[in-house]
Amino acid sequence: MSHPLYVAFIWHQHQPLYKSRQNLSQTSSQYRLPWVRLHGTKDYLDLILILERYPKLHQTVNLVPSLILQIEDYAAGTAIDPYLALTLTPVEQLKQEQKKYIIEHFFDANHRTLIDPNPRYAQLYEQKQEEGKTWCLENWKLEDYSDLLAWHNLAWIDPLFWDDPEIEVWLKQGKNFTLSDRQRIISKQRQIIKRIIPQHRKMQEAGQLEITTTPYTHPILPLLADTNSGTVAVPDMVLPQNRFLGSEDLPRHLRKAWDMYLERFGRVPRGLWPSEQSVSPEILPYIAKEGFKWICSDESVLGWTLKHFFHRDETGNVLEPDLLYRPYQLSTSEGNLAIVFRDHRLSDLIGFSYGAMKPDRAASDLVGHLEAIHRSYKKRQTHPETASDQPWLVTIALDGENCWEHYQNDGLPFLEALYDLLSDREDIKLVTVSEFLEEFPPTAKIPAKSLHSGSWVDGSFTTWIGDPVKNKAWDLLTEARNVLAKHPEATEKNNPEAWEALYAAQGSDWFWWFGEGHSSNQDSIFDQLFREHLCAIYRALNEPVPPSLLKPLEERKITGDRLPEGFIHPVIDGIGDEQDWDKAGRMEIGGARGTMHQSSVVQRVFYGWDHLNFYLRWDFKAGVKAGKDFPSELHLLWFYPGLLLNNSPIPLDKIPNKPPLNYLFHHHLGLNLVTESIWLQQAGTEYTWHSRITRAEMALNKCLELAVPWGDLHIEPDYGLEMIAIMADEGNFRTYLPEQGAIRLEAP
Repeated sequence: MSHPLYVAFIWHQHQPLYKSRQNLSQTSSQYRLPWVRLHGTKDYLDLILILERYPKLHQTVNLVPSLILQIEDYAAGTAIDPYLALTLTPVEQLKQEQKKYIIEHFFDANHRTLIDPNPRYAQLYEQKQEEGKTWCLENWKLEDYSDLLAWHNLAWIDPLFWDDPEIEVWLKQGKNFTLSDRQRIISKQRQIIKRIIPQHRKMQEAGQLEITTTPYTHPILPLLADTNSGTVAVPDMVLPQNRFLGSEDLPRHLRKAWDMYLERFGRVPRGLWPSEQSVSPEILPYIAKEGFKWICSDESVLGWTLKHFFHRDETGNVLEPDLLYRPYQLSTSEGNLAIVFRDHRLSDLIGFSYGAMKPDRAASDLVGHLEAIHRSYKKRQTHPETASDQPWLVTIALDGENCWEHYQNDGLPFLEALYDLLSDREDIKLVTVSEFLEEFPPTAKIPAKSLHSGSWVDGSFTTWIGDPVKNKAWDLLTEARNVLAKHPEATEKNNPEAWEALYAAQGSDWFWWFGEGHSSNQDSIFDQLFREHLCAIYRALNEPVPPSLLKPLEERKITGDRLPEGFIHPVIDGIGDEQDWDKAGRMEIGGARGTMHQSSVVQRVFYGWDHLNFYLRWDFKAGVKAGKDFPSELHLLWFYPGLLLNNSPIPLDKIPNKPPLNYLFHHHLGLNLVTESIWLQQAGTEYTWHSRITRAEMALNKCLELAVPWGDLHIEPDYGLEMIAIMADEGNFRTYLPEQGAIRLEAP
């Protein structure tokens, strides 16, 4: 029997718990950062209002309980954050330190999508970038601060609401905003935020939306149950000094999520999004006992579980679709659970890559992948040995808020183009996960004890444990939890502050930002919030606060070299926009490495990728010119360890006979930095090179920026490759980078 291809979109809505536990009044809640409020006006409501226009399309949205609490605080007008307080301050009363803070932080936004489209906002941003913060502090007038305060809030209001008469007036006004204007902008934000939860409930009751939930404050349940679970994926992981065993806290997080859901949505939940899609055999009985029917995790977890890791063809489509695109049954001592596993790459395309493409093309690309999957399904149905009565379910699950900042008009053109393509399709059907499971219960089974312990990040927990600073945080949490355990009289009913502080400290976000792997310009605030939550436990119990909680867990140092921290999507214009490259890998080449390198005209190299391209940026000394102050040619050479391919020597003269220059390579990309011409070669038999078409793009202005499509290299996703860069003149070798070894990459 042939079925349509079923597709389940799951949008995960979550922000850390920014609520401070210091100096809280009875009438207002002090928040350290504004992101729930700003995402509340830009991302949570519009996502489902757009969907409501397409009633045939059903989807799933996950709302984390601790996010709901923060949304409700802002909706009630009881939440105050530093950005909001300054927005409502008369500019005549601003102190010098407040002005510095405004200049430093009120451009916290993607400037290409949120700042540049608004002329007045862009003007102020350019002044800060070109003239510097000190100049702004010395030269800006009060009206400049007032306009910046207004635009920081206006820019975060979703385009879907721009037809509101008041918003329309503000957008046309553009400048000369008054305190009254700013007050009304904040009131408009509250109006939008108030609609978020009721609109979700309305669409769930209409049957178009399924709402799911997450453990209360977004903890990593497997680590909360036992920090030793980190060694399942990484056996030699360095663990915290003290083992955290908190199984008794699992039902508390699950019950609070269940009760909040029932109160807000008038029904019991069916689906649970485990925080960071983190699962382990130990947590499953607790989830089943609470009454949840299904959970979601990542394809890497399924691969580890089945000992069958997924491979893809050159277009990125899974070669084992029958294993990934189906639900599985988990049998536990407390009943059965269904589990679905997301397609990691399709999810990442929306989350990290499509924002850099034209909306129509991005939508067509995603639908093209779904069509290819459906063709594979139909082909298998024509053969008795592969035919099945069970249809395929493609699960696309991702962050539903942060990605849109990189899209035109907050993703509205992309989503409209996508939904237009899918709305009337008979062969592709969008469903909620529960709809699919009710009609097609899982037939494949995974023994609960065989489920891998891991998350969506590499199938492991290394993002939250194993680093020295992360481990230190776990030890501090363990110490506080043990103190609470010594106070049996402190129950959730008679001492809720101690327990709420514990739940907050158990959230995953603090551990995400601690140590290596992730960093932001707000690391110190995340550090402070974590320690505030722990301090609140001691204070609620009338216990002395340990001195270790009164100082930061780590002092962030500015380092030179770093590995890529995430996908990047730079505009190739030779400008080297810092926002474009903030998650790129970096290697210091020039004076930062010591006196023996000070003669290098290349100061640093940035590199990174998304699903479309590999990106490279070279920063040169100021004032130097290609062909005059440094060689006129750049040659990039790739080889693929472990793959049997034709390889050839570097096609340049005067190559030194030493590694890695005497290696054989498979691809060669040449760039003439004077004429800006580009050519691509691929190795053939008998040490030959053959020309290939390339769509690589370069720009040389303040720096050199380059984008090389992965499609030019014709390699399958997830393969590792290594690259060196050579500078040459008229085909003669001059020097190469990096001196410390090849740049290691991985095609996504």
